[in-house]
Amino acid sequence: MPETPPPPGSTPPEKPGSWVMLVLWLAVLLSLLSIFLADTGPSTETVSYSAMKEIIRERDVSAAVIAEHEITVTIGTPGAADSVAYRAVLPVQDGESLLATLENRGVEITARAPEGVSILTYLLPWLLIFGAIIWLNSRMTGGLGGARGPGNLFSGRFSKPTERRQRVTFDDVAGQDEVKREVSELVDFLREPDRFHRVGAEAPHGVLLMGPPGTGKTLLAKALAGEADVPFFSTSGSEFIEVFVGVGAGRVRKLFEAARKAAPAIIFIDELDSIGRTRGTGLGGGHDEREQTLNQILAELDGFGEREAVVVLAATNRPDVLDPALLRPGRFDRHVTLNLPDREARREILGIHARKLPLAGDAGLDAIAAGTPGFSGADLKNLLNEAAISAARRGGAQITGADLQDARDKVMMGTVRTLAIQPEEHHRLAVHEAGHAAVAYYTPGADTLYKVTIIPRGRSLGGTHMLSEEERHTLPEDYLRAQIVTLLAGRAAEKQLIGTVSSGADDDIKRATQLARSMVGRWGMDPEIGPIDLRQNEDHPFLGRSMAMPRIHAEQTAAQVDRAVMSLLSAAEEEATATLAAHADEVASLIAALEEKEVLDFEEIRRCLDPESATAAAAP
Repeated sequence: MPETPPPPGSTPPEKPGSWVMLVLWLAVLLSLLSIFLADTGPSTETVSYSAMKEIIRERDVSAAVIAEHEITVTIGTPGAADSVAYRAVLPVQDGESLLATLENRGVEITARAPEGVSILTYLLPWLLIFGAIIWLNSRMTGGLGGARGPGNLFSGRFSKPTERRQRVTFDDVAGQDEVKREVSELVDFLREPDRFHRVGAEAPHGVLLMGPPGTGKTLLAKALAGEADVPFFSTSGSEFIEVFVGVGAGRVRKLFEAARKAAPAIIFIDELDSIGRTRGTGLGGGHDEREQTLNQILAELDGFGEREAVVVLAATNRPDVLDPALLRPGRFDRHVTLNLPDREARREILGIHARKLPLAGDAGLDAIAAGTPGFSGADLKNLLNEAAISAARRGGAQITGADLQDARDKVMMGTVRTLAIQPEEHHRLAVHEAGHAAVAYYTPGADTLYKVTIIPRGRSLGGTHMLSEEERHTLPEDYLRAQIVTLLAGRAAEKQLIGTVSSGADDDIKRATQLARSMVGRWGMDPEIGPIDLRQNEDHPFLGRSMAMPRIHAEQTAAQVDRAVMSLLSAAEEEATATLAAHADEVASLIAALEEKEVLDFEEIRRCLDPESATAAAAP
């Protein structure tokens, strides 16, 4: 059964490791104390051997103590306040003559046996080493489940199921209706496993949740455990890896053992790709800690009994790098893909995250959902948090639509920067962004303009932002060509209206080149090259595999791809230049308005580029 936390106000039980550490440190202190107190006699002055011989001849020596390698003489009555002791190293070859001199003078001579070394002195280094090992282990394993101490080195670093303060259910997961339907049968299996066993059915041993970061893989796993109301063991793939070989495999065993005892239960392993990468692909050999941990996970997935109601969930955003043995039937044989939310799903996600926020009405959540294509659930949550911060900064009691719009611009475009921009550079920025906006407005198939600005935000000095009117799952060729034309329009405007180009087109050229190369080498959109995959090999996740993989096409083919890409980019730039020349007056009006206001929305852009259409739209 799952462990429950101690009641409030109770004293937590003592940890076994703390007693071990206390005994060790007491032993160390006793050892040090015995060394310091080993010689507690009266203070003695150390002199040279020559001075010692002079003292014996000239002074009244009352007593002498000869040890193994030294001699100590006392002047005056031993133990008296005015007595003085001198110590010197005793040479072996001159010891007999010195003894004869002392006997002739009638000095009382005492021989002292060699001092033995305390056994604690021999044990002290080993006690220190053993104590350091236990301390390091307690630092590595403490606070992550289980008690501290040597026995906890192989215990699982996973969060033990406790009494949940807030239960997460499928109602807290928005925008993934198909995924929830796909995993809902696991809830029935965990609630009533006997009903499935009666007909010989077995639940999937492993369910792999795949999707981009922030799409809710961890949240879905928690919701599944909340719906089934079973213990939830969560951990991360990196938690199994340690500096000691074999620790990861031991922790895997402990994790699965704890889940079996608490069955029905759910095990959730986040970031599975950190330990589940394909084996034998590195340069340093295959026998390492990560692969041993992966082998143990494979063995544990095969080791579930027929009546053990334990489901293993794992999340990754890199399913392409996972070892094939993880994905075969009987292990992670069910794959659930979580995609980025569409417009309706984004509105649902915003509604869930905004439940506890003081919104002014709906604060335009529909407009925010429409204006955030490509945002994940985590991005939308972050947007609402930024809006709340903006409202708090201005001292408002509610989050308004303006706060949401500012937060959206901040997330998409970056924070506003204050830069001292010269008038010439200010004009060039206006020309560049006006070129993007004008060509995007006049080019059929391009995305709808949202806003154009020459205020520095983030790493950019300005930006032209567009929104897709519809959710696109495939990219048509005419749409991609319109994208490339729009990207190169800023550079074309600078070249046409100013006469020179600048480094401001760096990112535009990079993105346009990537699109053109994908069109030619991946999607077969060049009529001469045709439908053939000519991608580079840099997307392979392993250095060993990448180095061992030869080029898959000839040098002549690569040169042909380069020529096709350059031809596509040159044609796009010529088209952008022609569009700007055909609407020179409208572009000049847009540049002037942009230099004056620095930020223009769609209606203001349309009034500059298409006054008649703007007037007709404004008429009642």
